[in-house]
Amino acid sequence: MSRFTIGSVFVGGALAVTVAALAYPSFLGVQKTSSNGARVIANTRFGPLTEADRNFVVFVRAAGLWEFPSGELAVKKGTTAAVREAGRHLIIGHAALDASCRKIAPELNITIPNQPTPQQQGFLATLQSDTGKQFDSDLTNILRVTHGSIFNTIAKIRSTTRNTLVRQLAEQANDVVLDHIAQMEGSGLVNFDQVNAQETSPQKLPSNQVTPPVPQSGVPMVVLTPPPGVSAEGVPTGTSVPATPNVPAAPSGSATVG
Repeated sequence: MSRFTIGSVFVGGALAVTVAALAYPSFLGVQKTSSNGARVIANTRFGPLTEADRNFVVFVRAAGLWEFPSGELAVKKGTTAAVREAGRHLIIGHAALDASCRKIAPELNITIPNQPTPQQQGFLATLQSDTGKQFDSDLTNILRVTHGSIFNTIAKIRSTTRNTLVRQLAEQANDVVLDHIAQMEGSGLVNFDQVNAQETSPQKLPSNQVTPPVPQSGVPMVVLTPPPGVSAEGVPTGTSVPATPNVPAAPSGSATVG
């Protein structure tokens, strides 16, 4: 599969569990996570916002911050047409999701990261150092694990959220992530036995390894923009969150994150 076991750097516990660690300490007041993802932390004009909703938006943004450059690497370094095509899908898909996250965040008063988690930075560093067929193998298997692990969480968010913006993001993420899973599998390089083992029995890591760094004040927001020459033709990107969505009448109270 690859020269390392994904479990040594991939934390899981079906992201329904580990996604709670993606909240910044400033959100919670202390450096710990809440086990109650259903807790409403803000009442917004788009509907109640729960911890799980907020963490999902943060996770989608953080995922794009390492999977988008991974796609760029695949386009440049992939040794097969299938791997290079998978890279194109990563670039286009995560650019679309990132645009939606950047629309949603200010509407819901969510602070989104400018860097991926330390764990995700480790994934990217591995791919940056890889060459040849080792790169192809690591890319397709790591990305198959990460996308497979978030897939069930997307469904849970879609079925439980009462926030219209988060619901729209979940629907878009479902389309994009399913496409990326298919792209990894289409490479013919996925070791399903090891991937399934990593998804069902992942090694747990400290929360600081799976929490994106808090963005620095005054630093411009990173925008994921496909480079010239990378075509979006035929790449599923789901339905982007509209800039001014139709929402029900606003409830009383302010939209501040607790």
